[in-house]
Amino acid sequence: MHCSYFAAAQCRSCTLMGQPYAEQLAGKQRHADLALGRPEGLQWLPPVASPESGFRNKAKLVVGGDAHEPTLGILDADGRGVDLRLCGLYTPGLRAAFPVLAEFVARAAIAPYSVPQRTGELKYLLVTESPDGELMLRLVLRSQESVARIRKHLPWLRSALPRLAVVSVNLHPEHKATVEGEREIVLTEQQTLRMRLGGVDLHLRPQSFFQTNTGVAAALYRQAAAWVAEKSPASVWDLYCGVGGFALHVAEPEREVVGIETSVEAVASARLSAEEAGLGRVTFEAGDATAFALAAERVPDLVVVNPPRRGLGEDLSRWLEESSARHVVYSSCHAGSLARDLALMPSLRPRQAQVLDMFPQTAHYEVLTLLERA
Repeated sequence: MHCSYFAAAQCRSCTLMGQPYAEQLAGKQRHADLALGRPEGLQWLPPVASPESGFRNKAKLVVGGDAHEPTLGILDADGRGVDLRLCGLYTPGLRAAFPVLAEFVARAAIAPYSVPQRTGELKYLLVTESPDGELMLRLVLRSQESVARIRKHLPWLRSALPRLAVVSVNLHPEHKATVEGEREIVLTEQQTLRMRLGGVDLHLRPQSFFQTNTGVAAALYRQAAAWVAEKSPASVWDLYCGVGGFALHVAEPEREVVGIETSVEAVASARLSAEEAGLGRVTFEAGDATAFALAAERVPDLVVVNPPRRGLGEDLSRWLEESSARHVVYSSCHAGSLARDLALMPSLRPRQAQVLDMFPQTAHYEVLTLLERA
């Protein structure tokens, strides 16, 4: 894949840009194999490849420039906006929306936030596209100063982008290196973006997390569901469940499934999906995964874990090691933290694993591992 932004040194986020894709994928497989220490008895399934371009379903666009000619992309070293709206990683649907969103910013006269001067209002545009082509737009603002103008011009925006389903404002008043604040104001009647994957409808609320590569995410859930079906557990926990992707994909009429997630927004989304699907034995609770496990009176037959980059940590890893759970399906976005956790769970042996290339053109990837108690 060729990228003019990378070639011109305007953006170097894609550290593997220019490397043949087959080499990228083989390198990730080697890295995962070495990181896990090549344990005896581990079978690697063929890695899941991604399209080299057009795969990102979510755009996190820093807004720069001025209200008349905003830039959508990143900031340079001096805090000036660098426009990246033609970035080839985004889906065609997202790329088609960017010029309309830039015009909307100008129409509503929303001043981009200046990091060096700490003035202005609009920090980010966060745009997500569903598998059906619907869009969710979030405007991250410093204050409510421009909300009335956004509401005024919203009918024009929805006319220009007919697939725009959800629009919200996120208030982030602090000057911090974080993307969003705590308060969200939804401006549309529809409050969730429907993400249809493998026959399962997931609902995405504005502050919920979802994988950025829809096709590879579908493959991730399919493989996890296949392993769970093979082991046929009567009960499953999905820890760090997000909007319920794993839990809903492994649900069966006679199987008890419990999902745990700290985000109240994500739990509300997961509950809505379970209710719509008529899954009465699938429940979701808001809480800390480690605290939930340590306080539980019963242990499930199988545990699915999908922790953040830092991994499970010592407490939850040791709980899993000492528990009676027969199997663990571990989805990891960092092979190093996965290896550290595995070292704390010696009786849970890796039997099968698969690299899934969620992030082409970068060194990042997902690795899914089936653990079985020795």
